[in-house]
Amino acid sequence: MTYAVTAVSGHLGRAIAKKLIALPDGTPVIGLARRPSKVTDLGIEVRPGDYDQPEQLQTSLAGVDALLIVSGMAAPEDRIQQHRNVINAARAAGVQKLVYTSIIGPEEGTGFSPVVQSNRQTEEDIKASGLDWAIGRNGIYIEPDIEYIDSYKARGEIANSAGNGKCGYTTRSELAHAYATLLTRDDLNGRTFDLNGTSITQSELVAYMNQTFGTDLNYREMTPEAFVADRSAELGDFLGPIIGGIYEGIRQGVYDRPGDFETVVGRPHQSWEDYFTSLGA
Repeated sequence: MTYAVTAVSGHLGRAIAKKLIALPDGTPVIGLARRPSKVTDLGIEVRPGDYDQPEQLQTSLAGVDALLIVSGMAAPEDRIQQHRNVINAARAAGVQKLVYTSIIGPEEGTGFSPVVQSNRQTEEDIKASGLDWAIGRNGIYIEPDIEYIDSYKARGEIANSAGNGKCGYTTRSELAHAYATLLTRDDLNGRTFDLNGTSITQSELVAYMNQTFGTDLNYREMTPEAFVADRSAELGDFLGPIIGGIYEGIRQGVYDRPGDFETVVGRPHQSWEDYFTSLGA
C-alpha cells in the first residue's frame, strides 16, 4: 500500500503524515501540498496538491492506494467543489480508499453552520464516490487556546459566548493517531467517527490554564452578539462570525458528546489532566 496525505504544509496534514512515516512496516507515504517547496523536512516525496487544479491532482495521485483528504480552508461555497476535485482526481488515478477530516459542529443557525454544511456535503460526495471510505469528525482544537495565552494574560480573562456549555476538545496529535489508524485499517471502512476528548466547560478550561501557566484568569460569559463583534474586530468580518458560531455551538451543547476515539485508536483520548501536565513539563 502507498498512502498519501494532502495539505502536509499545514498543522494537521503534517502531523498525520509524520504518524504514517513512523509506522514500523515502512509503508510508502507521499505528501501533497499547494506549494511543495515549503515542505522540506518530512523526508518524503511531496507532490503538488492544489485543490483548484484537478489535472495536477490526478497526476500527483498516481500510484496512491489510500488518500487522506484534509478539509480545505476556503469559503464554504468554494470548498465543496475543491473537495470534489480531489475526490474525482483520486478516482481517476486509481485510488482505492478515501479518508476525510470532517468536523463536529452546529449544522444550522450559526455563523459556523455554512462551514459544517459544506463538510457534510463532502461527506456525502465521498460516500457516493464508489471508493472505500472512512470519515472522522474533529472536535475543536485545544491548541489555539494555548497559543492565545499571552492575550488571555493581557486581558486577565477568557471571555466568549459558550457559557456553561461543555466542549469535547481534541489535539492535533491525537487526531493524527486517529487518522493514521483510519487510513491503514480497513475494518473501520464505511463508518463516520466523532473524534474528540472528554467534554469540559470554559471554567474548567480556565482552571487548567491557570494551573499550567501560573495565571489567575477568570471566565466571563459574553452574549453571542458581543462575542461576534469582538472576534470580528480582531479577525475580520469573515472569521469573526465563524468563531462566534463555534462558541454558539458549544453553548447549545453540540460538542458535548462521548466521541468514538477509543473505538478507532483502541485507547481513550488523552485526558486533559495529562495534556496540561505535559505542557508544564
